[in-house]
Amino acid sequence: MSMQVSGATPQNGKPDVIRRTANFHPSVWGDRFINYTSEDKEIHACKVREVEELKEKVRNELLASASHLSQQLGLIDALQRLGVAYHFEREIEEALEHIYATYNDSNNVEDDDIYNVALCFRLLRQQGFNVSCDAFNKFKVKDGQFKESLASNVKGMLAFYEVTHLRVHGEGILDEALEFTTTHLKSTVSAICNPLAEQVTRALKQPLHKGIPRLEARRYISIYEQDASHNKVFLMLAKLDFDMVQSLHKEELSYITRWWKDLDFAKKLPFARDRVVEGYFWIVAVYFEPQYSLARKILTKVIAMTSIIDDIYDVYGTLEELEPFTEAIERWDISSIDQLPDYMKICYRALLDVFEAVEEEMSKQGRSYRVSYAKDAMKLLVRAYFDEAKWFHQNYIPTMEEYMNLALRTSGYPMLTTVSFLGMGDIVTKEAFDWSFRNPKIITASSVICRLVDDMRSHKFEQERGHAASAIECYMKQYGVTEQVVNEEFNKQVSNAWKDINEELMRPTDVPMPLLMPALNLARVIDVLYKERDGYTHVGKEMKDNVASVLIDPVSI
Repeated sequence: MSMQVSGATPQNGKPDVIRRTANFHPSVWGDRFINYTSEDKEIHACKVREVEELKEKVRNELLASASHLSQQLGLIDALQRLGVAYHFEREIEEALEHIYATYNDSNNVEDDDIYNVALCFRLLRQQGFNVSCDAFNKFKVKDGQFKESLASNVKGMLAFYEVTHLRVHGEGILDEALEFTTTHLKSTVSAICNPLAEQVTRALKQPLHKGIPRLEARRYISIYEQDASHNKVFLMLAKLDFDMVQSLHKEELSYITRWWKDLDFAKKLPFARDRVVEGYFWIVAVYFEPQYSLARKILTKVIAMTSIIDDIYDVYGTLEELEPFTEAIERWDISSIDQLPDYMKICYRALLDVFEAVEEEMSKQGRSYRVSYAKDAMKLLVRAYFDEAKWFHQNYIPTMEEYMNLALRTSGYPMLTTVSFLGMGDIVTKEAFDWSFRNPKIITASSVICRLVDDMRSHKFEQERGHAASAIECYMKQYGVTEQVVNEEFNKQVSNAWKDINEELMRPTDVPMPLLMPALNLARVIDVLYKERDGYTHVGKEMKDNVASVLIDPVSI
């Protein structure tokens, strides 16, 4: 555990206290994102016009494919993977509704083609249609094994592999298919050529269903371009649209980084992580579409403040300071600031300012009621942070049941999901906020993924600096097993949580599908950014490359 004597001015006449420090590295971005020029705005406006022109051509091609099922499925898949399906939601919904209505018609899909069967299944299930996995029984032989002849169809095997990540509980055939396709794809990847080899390698590392949509689109654009049979209009729309959306994201990030620089937390609160760019990337992963611009700005500010608050509880604050800080946030009144030490005053004032600005914006829209839900979600989070801090100071290692009850809240995901609704427009109702506070299965599952994966990746670093017991320690102590056994168990629980998410995305859903997407996308962020280690806290090459792909480098037209 790393310790330091605080160099800050003593608070309230008390002597300096010994504080933990995590020695977080500074931001790797400097002022890179702070400028957004009038020239940038002109380029953006030009792209918007070009995109509008191409959309009509693509719409006509999509509608014309209705009488050719395999062609129609291919076009829908391309639009989704190229990141432009949000322009054609109504057309895609109507097409897939029609396909689902005739799904059991034996003439619907080429029965003997694993690629077509898998693609149809995946597109329908992604859309929330509860299609049966019995469609894959035809690819088994009498002894219940999958036909070995399938292995020669690499494109079909890849499509089947992608299907398995949409499985729900009780779908044993898809559990078997995951093992079968993974084994065969690994053994054949060295014998095939690009772009298929590149796709297989990528999918084995990052399945499509668990990937961040913007990253997947960026990568697929280059793969699609290498395919000799690609649709030129689709490709041009994808390139122009990606750059158009990226331009909007750059403008938002410029606004966010200027707000962050004015707060000057890097100097005023140097013990905390300076990760506003990574935080914005996280939120672009939650929703990238232009109509969610306000929602992104709100949620990025909230995740940035939450990161600072998390470090106050985890790293810097003493228990004597954390108690009045928790009470001040629960009172949510600027007059509570007087009892806080100086560094907490800086954070507290900024937190209240963020929510006050949101309240002003929501009031203009006649939606000020939404902010009270967001505040309540934040209060629940900091109360959980405080309870966790008490465990640390008491050297208490809870049971797994105690730990998870608290840790699902300290993951921050219940709060972020609720706050994600603030700027989402008319589709959000009071009932949707009430739903988010009832611990719905999809939010719980997303939180399980966040907490267990984070603990597996961050355990060693956090214990070195002094941190409340992680799930790893709790499980090892309770069950007397090795860390390896714990990791195997947690990976099973994460797999089950993904099945929970997939179940909750099936129709009929508790709330409209767009309101389920933040919970799904928050889980996807963890799968991508915490693949090997905590890529948010420890920003390495992969995180830098991800940010560059989505927020810096335009697609070459």
